[in-house]
Amino acid sequence: MGDSASNVMQGNATTIPITIDEMIVYGRTVVRAVKRAMVIIDMPFGTYTGDPIEAQRNAVRIMQETGADGVKLEGGREMRSAIEMILRAGIPVMGHLGLTPQSINKFGTYATRAEDEAEATRLLADAKVLAEIGCFGIVLEKIPATLAAKVTQSINVPTIGIGGGGACSGQVLVLHDMLGLNREFKPKFLRVYNNLGEQIIDSVGNYITDVKSGDFPNENEQY
Repeated sequence: MGDSASNVMQGNATTIPITIDEMIVYGRTVVRAVKRAMVIIDMPFGTYTGDPIEAQRNAVRIMQETGADGVKLEGGREMRSAIEMILRAGIPVMGHLGLTPQSINKFGTYATRAEDEAEATRLLADAKVLAEIGCFGIVLEKIPATLAAKVTQSINVPTIGIGGGGACSGQVLVLHDMLGLNREFKPKFLRVYNNLGEQIIDSVGNYITDVKSGDFPNENEQY
């Protein structure tokens, strides 16, 4: 359950504005609907980057109030203390490397990450650290496919790609994007499986037309 809800549910330009209270509401809703899937909830911006004890407290709250199976947070070795503290509470942690949307104000762009050798080397090292300290999996976002393949082969936990190529252990897309609800977002890695945005607009337009013409409700649609 991604903090991309900030974009697709709330209309924000970035993931930064969404709060832990809002993530808990969305997360709890998703957990209610799940029959067998593992639900991982993103820790939102500012809830794990400072005091590791505060990071643990926030992760515990997410788990208690949503019933989720684990949490995900962005960053590499600099997040080690926070991750270890959360793991100490018995909470599964998924890592996230490559393009880290919560860092948009630091990098100023959503461009592909780790294209140069130095950043690629650091990313691979970070992935190894995350796996060694106990992350059960790592999301690799918008990095070269060759690097994602190398990372996947170099660590003993699954990788989940989003713009990371086909060699990752699994794949993820934002639901609203893949269903065509968000027509403005068109990165190279996104395959759109439907055009629900246009269907919704057409449906609402037809409803308005029927109401204005007096066709809705008809005699069979009233008591």
